[in-house]
Amino acid sequence: MPVAVVIDSTAYLPPELVQAHRLTVVPLTVVLNGAEGLEGVETGPADATLALSARRVTATTSRPAPEQFARTYRQLLDTGVDGIVSVHLSAALSGTVEAARLAAADLGGRVEVVDSRSAGMGLGFPAIAAATAAAAGADPDGVRDAALAAIARTTVWFYVDTLEFLRRGGRINAAEALFGTALSVKPIMHMPDGAIVLREKVRTASRGVARLVDLAVEAAGDDDVDLGVHHLAAPQRAEALRTALTGRLGDRLHDTYVSEAGAVVAAHAGPGLACVVVHRRPDSPRRRGGSGGSGAC
Repeated sequence: MPVAVVIDSTAYLPPELVQAHRLTVVPLTVVLNGAEGLEGVETGPADATLALSARRVTATTSRPAPEQFARTYRQLLDTGVDGIVSVHLSAALSGTVEAARLAAADLGGRVEVVDSRSAGMGLGFPAIAAATAAAAGADPDGVRDAALAAIARTTVWFYVDTLEFLRRGGRINAAEALFGTALSVKPIMHMPDGAIVLREKVRTASRGVARLVDLAVEAAGDDDVDLGVHHLAAPQRAEALRTALTGRLGDRLHDTYVSEAGAVVAAHAGPGLACVVVHRRPDSPRRRGGSGGSGAC
């Protein structure tokens, strides 16, 4: 049987893609003001947005337990699959990869765990690449390599209204958050090597969206690309990104996926997030012609 592909809930793939590619999703846990729920199952982005709008709020997240991964892996192996490739949220942001590896260690090398070094469609595009390779009959090593190749071709940029939520969750340091707050600037972030890093600062939300468009076009280089666009309680920003990038990239743009990020990212980024993920396609005619851009951050 084909290799199974497992992801976690922070990929924020549209449900039809999860079903079409036969992906198995393991949810993270979100705790909002003491109320615990599984992301995408019991707690959605609207729950997090509502909680975060309160004057006083506690919002935390936790990785799936190793036992949760082990149970999922065993259920899949019992169906007769040839192996499992498990692709997850950046290890620099979460213990999810560690939990998956702990579970995999007891299964005799039948599970390969891949750190996407990203989140959202930065995880979703490698998962789709892995699932596509699995459907084509690749062995576990080939499926893993497809995910790793997609990771190398994927770049993430995002804008947040404030650095405060990232500071509370320990995803950036206090000095960066204080600097941004003191100057009332709007930060543009990216994720080199899986960690969240402040790239630059803009003065307004509209300028932030415009800058995301510029950075995404730069990351695309001369390649054909797919795009992921995420938002948190800001659908108008997502639509502005989609529209602008469709115009700028023209016929080099193939698939575009727009979705609201989930409660885990909401807890750490806060409402107003706008994110664009650029995936440079391996089958780009320009790449085959030898003129593909690097898309480096």
